[in-house]
Amino acid sequence: MDAREVLGILDLTLLDHDASESELEIFCNNANKHKPYSVCVFSKHVEFVRKRLDDGISIAAVVGGFPVGWQDKVTLRNALEGAVISGADEIDCVLEPRGTEDFPSEEDLALLSIMREGATGCKLKVIIEAPLLSEHSIRAVSRMALAAGADFVKSCTGRRGTCSDEHATILAMEVKRHQVVMGEERGLKLSGGIRVMDDVIRLMTIVRKQDEGIFGPLRIRIGASSLLDEIV
Repeated sequence: MDAREVLGILDLTLLDHDASESELEIFCNNANKHKPYSVCVFSKHVEFVRKRLDDGISIAAVVGGFPVGWQDKVTLRNALEGAVISGADEIDCVLEPRGTEDFPSEEDLALLSIMREGATGCKLKVIIEAPLLSEHSIRAVSRMALAAGADFVKSCTGRRGTCSDEHATILAMEVKRHQVVMGEERGLKLSGGIRVMDDVIRLMTIVRKQDEGIFGPLRIRIGASSLLDEIV
């Protein structure tokens, strides 16, 4: 892959609650210059960023707690609806892992349903925090999220572990499985510790080995904050 191909699937990320207007301005200027597919910011920054981004760059809002996902359904729904109103095109939302044998359960399905309903009109990326989960749980929660209408399953926040080769393999397999079983094309987002081109090339090779049809920004995203400096 070359730099332009990576930029075409990159979610350029700035997740700092205390980011100043100056820092957000610089972030937007870099995005306008290099044209990643999207920028990923906290929902409270969406309106500011929206006014400063060139047309054609999607805005992904991180909603509902990060890195620890919210459990309160009313608060979560209100936050999702607020992000959509503020101008988000996409929503990244953590489904918080629970250290119980029944995870994921009906309770988690209810949260996923709220994510899907609250993010109406937006692409929904469900963050599953794979570093905290067993393989069985990664598969189970990925299947539940995709069945509930998530457009992407996302490896992790990067705050409680990084995306491993095994995580990439499992998520690609589950996205392919969903397409075979349900006839629906969905995507995956790999994030957490992806800093250089070699990381991207390695992970993309793993994904394409599972399904060569997973390519382009509607099927695969790379989430990173420092990768831009490496590829440009």
